Amino acid sequence: MSSTAEGSARGRVDVEQVTFGYHRDAVVRDVSFRAPPGGFVGIIGPNGSGKSTVIKLISGLMAPWSGHIALDGTDVASLSRREIGRRVAVVPQETDMPFPFTVLEMVLFGRTPHLGGFAFEQERDLQVARSALERTGTLALADRPVTELSGGERQRVALARALAQEPAILLLDEPSAFLDIRHAVEMYDLLRALRDEGVTIVSTLHDLNLAALYCEHIVLLSEGTVYQQGAPSAVITYEHLTAVYETEIYVSMNEITNTLNVLPLDGRSRATLRSPASESSPSRET
Repeated sequence: MSSTAEGSARGRVDVEQVTFGYHRDAVVRDVSFRAPPGGFVGIIGPNGSGKSTVIKLISGLMAPWSGHIALDGTDVASLSRREIGRRVAVVPQETDMPFPFTVLEMVLFGRTPHLGGFAFEQERDLQVARSALERTGTLALADRPVTELSGGERQRVALARALAQEPAILLLDEPSAFLDIRHAVEMYDLLRALRDEGVTIVSTLHDLNLAALYCEHIVLLSEGTVYQQGAPSAVITYEHLTAVYETEIYVSMNEITNTLNVLPLDGRSRATLRSPASESSPSRET
């Protein structure tokens, strides 16, 4: 799963038979997967399949009803928020920025787990924050109030704040949801570079093309359970996606990237595919 050596435990995530829900209803059931140090894991599935809940559970924001989650071999439930913050950074699906802090001030909040109780940022903290802004293409926004940013700019600043934590594990919940194509690709190029540097990436994605292009290991959720997991080529198939998303989906190989392309089919194409006269379909290429 990983292009980096697995000898070091730093950055390992183990999710073992985790079940959790809200009130009395289970949202995820018996979910298990592993992200090795420097791995890139993508979690996909329809709305309501439990993707965001899994991210919150790994981050320690919620405790599973049953099962076990470990970071670097240590049960996340035994770690303090500061200890988790020194290992894990989270980029949520939506980032609430109600106060007019500057972008630089917002990113400096990412240094909080590394500071003492009443300590102020030092020069190195400023250097780390500025480096994070530069890597996310937001350095020019450093002096802007966050309340004046677009949704896409806020999302890139949220990633910069996460990078300022210098995490071993980066958790992202639909990080490209508010980004245009260019910035979405740039974000995932950066995530891949971070993976190459040894950071473990676990990301939920709606965009199956990005999942196929960037992720090494895919976890496909369906109604809160793991339907399939493995390499993108083994999970992102016509049969699996059609069963889980309950609609026919075209899957083919991209000759340039040598990864899979995934496209929805419109109503007429679906009708043609379902017609008895249709003996084969390009949507079944993989």
